[in-house]
Amino acid sequence: MPKISVTIITLNEAEHVAASIDSAAWADEIVLVDSGSSDGTVDIARAKGVRVLCRDWSGYVDQKNFAAERASHDWIFSLDADERIPPALAAEIRAIVADEPPMRGYRVPRVTYHLGRWIRTTDFYPDYQTRLYNRRRARWRGKYVHESVTVDGPVGQLRHELEHYSFRDIRDQLDRINHYTTLAARQMHEAGRRAGVFDLIAHPPAAFCRNYILRRGILDGTAGFTISAMNAYSVFLKFAKLWELQKNRGSA
Repeated sequence: MPKISVTIITLNEAEHVAASIDSAAWADEIVLVDSGSSDGTVDIARAKGVRVLCRDWSGYVDQKNFAAERASHDWIFSLDADERIPPALAAEIRAIVADEPPMRGYRVPRVTYHLGRWIRTTDFYPDYQTRLYNRRRARWRGKYVHESVTVDGPVGQLRHELEHYSFRDIRDQLDRINHYTTLAARQMHEAGRRAGVFDLIAHPPAAFCRNYILRRGILDGTAGFTISAMNAYSVFLKFAKLWELQKNRGSA
C-alpha cells in the first residue's frame, strides 16, 4: 500500500502543534519544517517523534514545497499547525490511497471553529483545500497569499471535513485580517490591479450580502452576522490598502 507523509510548516505554533501532530499520528511519517520558533514548537514536535527540519522563512509556497520534497513518500497530506485531521477523514485518506487512487490530488472541505461554534455558513465553508496530492504530479504555487496546490491531472474530492482552529477571538481575527490584506494588496498591485472609489463603495457591501444571505450566514445568528461583517471589512481594507499603494507610488 502506498505510504503517506503529513507535512507541517511552523513558526511559533506551540499553542497548536501538539494537537495537530496527534491528529496525524495515523500517517506513515510526519515532517515538520520550522522557520525559527522561539516558543518551544520544535521541542514539542521532537518529543512526539516528528522529523523536524529547520530553515529560514522563504514564504508559504517555498516552505510547503520544501517540506514535500524532503518527505519520504510521494503521497503528501499538507496540514497547517492550527488544523486537525479527525478520525473519519484519516480513514477516508488511507482508504483512497490504498486503492491506487485514480486522481493525482484531492480537495477536502474545511470547517472553522470560531465564536464558540463550528461555522458551516459564509465564506468560511466549505472552504475546499487541495491537501492530499501526489508530489510527482503537483506543487504549491502562488505568491504572497492564497497559495494552493496545482495538480497536473484530475482532482477528486474528499467527503469528510478538515477541522480548522484559525482564530482565538475577534482580536486575533482582526490581526490576521490586517496582515493578510497587506499581502493581498501588494500582490494585486504587482499584478497591475488598481482601486478607486467604486471598489471601496461597492465591493464591501457585496461581500457582506454574499456572506450573510447567499452563503447563509443569517442561519448562524450573531456569529454569522459578525463573520459576514468582518469579511466585508477585510474586503474594504484590501482595496483601501491597494489604493494607498498606488497613491504612494504615483500610479493613482
